[in-house]
Amino acid sequence: MLAGLPYKAWLDGLTEEREACKRLIYELNHLPPERRREIPAILKRLLGKTGETVWIEPPFHCDYGYNIEVGENFGANYNLTVLDVGKVTIGDNVLIAPNVSIYTAGHPVHPVSRASGYEYGIPVTIGSDVWIGGSAVILPGVTVGDGSVIGAGSVVTRDVPANVIAAGNPCRVIREITDRDRDYYFKDRKFDVTDY
Repeated sequence: MLAGLPYKAWLDGLTEEREACKRLIYELNHLPPERRREIPAILKRLLGKTGETVWIEPPFHCDYGYNIEVGENFGANYNLTVLDVGKVTIGDNVLIAPNVSIYTAGHPVHPVSRASGYEYGIPVTIGSDVWIGGSAVILPGVTVGDGSVIGAGSVVTRDVPANVIAAGNPCRVIREITDRDRDYYFKDRKFDVTDY
């Protein structure tokens, strides 16, 4: 599975590994509000690797957990779904908006091959300083370069270079991020503070 080769999800102990993940997911997603401070500790038990500062706003869903590595200052909003049958590697200072899905999993295109039960996982890599907008979908094999922004609702089917704004279905580069962008917090709205 982790080598990107065809596999069957009910063999080789994978069912038991998914069940172990589901127990931690259940614990995370059912924390009462007064116990929210426990979220980082649960994530550190669930995920393969984290930085010191990590936060995922429940609910969150994944297959195995241990195939997900996130860097320092990782933050994801509600309803993040990660199909992590392949490795998902995320850098430092990454922000993920609500309803984002990251898929490493897939099935053969031909119906006869698909009916065989074989599936596959191809790794996804998201660089540092990336912001992924709400309801974006990242598909198997994609790499998002450092510093880039993925627009809301995008379906990312191929690699996105560093330091660009990319959006759409299929996602495409809209423009490069430049030094001019530093003084603006939204479109043509300039910061009225100096500590940014």
